[in-house]
Amino acid sequence: MKLSEVLIKPILTEKANAQQEKLRRYAFKVARKANKLEIKKAVESFYGVNVVNVNTSVTPAKDKSRFTKAGIIMGRKPGYKKAYVTVAEGETIDLYSSI
Repeated sequence: MKLSEVLIKPILTEKANAQQEKLRRYAFKVARKANKLEIKKAVESFYGVNVVNVNTSVTPAKDKSRFTKAGIIMGRKPGYKKAYVTVAEGETIDLYSSI
């Protein structure tokens, strides 16, 4: 798998921001087929930091329904894979520079 296909986007939530400040841990949405070694290489090459640890989790797909005037609309949200990347002491990733 190419390194450009591994990382999809960073996850920017309150919980992820709290982990960035306290634990130097950054959350990314990654490709389902990517393994920890590929994720580590991709983060190190794109952001220029040393990665200490990589944890992954797969979020399952969810069924969603809405009640509208036309009736009930059923749908499904896709599942995805998350990677929690811990960087070395004293290093940071600036995720807001491209906004």
